[in-house]
Amino acid sequence: MRTDTLMTTTAPPAGTRSVPEHSPGEARGPRRPGRIRRIGLPYLLLLPALLLELLVHLVPMVIGVAMSFKELTQFYIRDWGTAPWSGTGNYRLSVDFHGAVGEALLHSFLVTVVFTLLSVSLCWLIGTAAALYLQDNFRGRGVLRTIFLVPYALPVYAAVITWAFMFQHDNGLVNHVLHDQLHLTDKPSFWLIGDNSFYALLIVSVWKGWPFAFLIVMAGLQNIPKELYEAAALDGAGMLQQIRRITLPSLRPVNQVLVLVLFLWTFNDFNTPYVLFGKSAPAAADLISIHIYQSSFVTWNFGTGSAMSVLLLLFLLIVTGGYLLLTSRGRKTPDV
Repeated sequence: MRTDTLMTTTAPPAGTRSVPEHSPGEARGPRRPGRIRRIGLPYLLLLPALLLELLVHLVPMVIGVAMSFKELTQFYIRDWGTAPWSGTGNYRLSVDFHGAVGEALLHSFLVTVVFTLLSVSLCWLIGTAAALYLQDNFRGRGVLRTIFLVPYALPVYAAVITWAFMFQHDNGLVNHVLHDQLHLTDKPSFWLIGDNSFYALLIVSVWKGWPFAFLIVMAGLQNIPKELYEAAALDGAGMLQQIRRITLPSLRPVNQVLVLVLFLWTFNDFNTPYVLFGKSAPAAADLISIHIYQSSFVTWNFGTGSAMSVLLLLFLLIVTGGYLLLTSRGRKTPDV
């Protein structure tokens, strides 16, 4: 009687399925393969990109570092592994600023630094001003946004070749406007040779670079609440005060990344001077990228050119690391 009662009370209701009891270790066992698959899937999807990155960037970088320790000239192109070992000779030659090679490299480095600082500053200033101007709703804002992004959307070679035609001495559009129509110059200027080549290169670099800054800043402005501007306007803050107190502090994380990206792109820019001036850039516009190209593929001294490339890589790594360290201090929050 008592046994039947216990069996009746513990029996599962009709229509339900009894679940066998398992220990905690047995319950976790079947779930492990699925969890491993879920964790390993992202790495598996990243594997093709990592392999391509290894083939396209890391392998040539290692080969370039190895070449920088060899006296690799045109006589060893067919079998560069047989080139004599020079040790740090190429590096000493590159940093010997009293010699011809080191003096030319130092001049190119200084030109690149000045060019990069001016180009990045102007790109950020013009892009930020354009983004702030297009924040308000008005008729034709979408058309202006499209027009502003045209330089960024155009292929680099097509854009720079167009500018090269515009800077021509005899029939270029720039001299036609400045000299023939506005009469701002006494005679047509040479823009692609001499000292004016620096300004021509700077104009082209800013023209094709500021739309990127405009796009990034415009995206960052979308995350700033409009209530902040409305409250500031009620407190009597003008437009300049709102930009100084609200806009720029809110855009600080965006600007930190933007300035770093613009710096790296501009400092390493090879396409613009190469298409604008050809293989031999004028001394006033001798950027370090085109200078390394001339040292490697024009004079056929690949060992010295590789050493210059490694020195450039080390410089950019130091600047990038210092910049990230300096900018990350303001973003650290105290532990709670």
